[in-house]
Amino acid sequence: MYKPKEYFIHGLLFVLTLITATLAGGEWVYGKWVIADGDSSMTWEYFFKSMAFSLPFIGILLVHELGHLFASIHHKVKCSLPIFIPAWLGFVGAPSIGTFGAIIRMKSFVNSRRKFFDIGVAGPIAGFVVALGVLTYGFMTLPPADYIYTVHPEYADPDFKGYGEDVMDFKLGNNLLFWGMGEVLGDPDRLPAMSEVIHYPYLFAGYLALFFTAFNLLPIGQLDGGHVVFGLFPRLHSQISIVVFTAFLAYAGLGVIRPGMPSDELLIAIPLYIGFLYLCYSRTDFTLQTKLTFAFSLAAGQYATSFLKPEWEGYQGWLVFAFLLGRFMGLKHPEVSGTREMDTKRKWIGWLAILIFALCFSPRPFIFS
Repeated sequence: MYKPKEYFIHGLLFVLTLITATLAGGEWVYGKWVIADGDSSMTWEYFFKSMAFSLPFIGILLVHELGHLFASIHHKVKCSLPIFIPAWLGFVGAPSIGTFGAIIRMKSFVNSRRKFFDIGVAGPIAGFVVALGVLTYGFMTLPPADYIYTVHPEYADPDFKGYGEDVMDFKLGNNLLFWGMGEVLGDPDRLPAMSEVIHYPYLFAGYLALFFTAFNLLPIGQLDGGHVVFGLFPRLHSQISIVVFTAFLAYAGLGVIRPGMPSDELLIAIPLYIGFLYLCYSRTDFTLQTKLTFAFSLAAGQYATSFLKPEWEGYQGWLVFAFLLGRFMGLKHPEVSGTREMDTKRKWIGWLAILIFALCFSPRPFIFS
């Protein structure tokens, strides 16, 4: 089915991604960098220890993509092998997780919503099952509480009062599943704070897997969640996609423009932000006037909300994903020729996927302060 050249290229990308994720894991888990000297340098010992992060993390992504691949093969839909995207910024001293994720590319027309549904839902559910296993193992094998001192020996100093304003604080944002598993499976005396989860390789790998699962299950456009919604509600997909995308943008951009900003900054920020919002709707079938109306209305609503509730703030990190969805992927679902009603089993699986999204989604997944 696939040529030897394809196996080589896709296999090479997978190995490169495993390496870059291992390097990233060393940076997050142990504070070891390739470009550092002395105690902070990445040695072969810590490279192999960091595979406790990269193997489960990349493994979950692989299972996710294999779910899509095997469902495609089952339905005789031609597609590529999983394409892993390595992404490591440690060579410039910047943090990364070693990858931008993985995808498979469809090579033939999918002629029914049942096939779209099966291919779309297979990946997230397969990856989710493995992520549950990784998190279960991580929570049930937590190291002793003083493990954190091996990463941050300064914490053991009774006079330590933090790193000061020069160091940016970072923590992971909770979601229902991660919190619930910690409460049920974790030892309260050993359970790490969300700011320290990055030093626990299995927990960090599982958390990132939940993040990717939730993002893919957003009921928008051609994401896996979009295929699920198209399977369950084919006539409502377009409306649901637009409504969810608009709500996503409304939350993400809350606080970008707000009262209290210097007037000269506002004069620049407002037209730039409205232009950004317009681009986010550029792949829709709306008229130019409707797209501009959406952009102006969203900006005005966010500004008014910030005036009435200045303490409310969105998560601007989602704006990048919103732009990619709106500008490049689009919010529409491909047309299909087959419209046969889905059976009850598939409908239950669809609702299960929606539940998984609700359990895994974190409004603020990565918090910098």
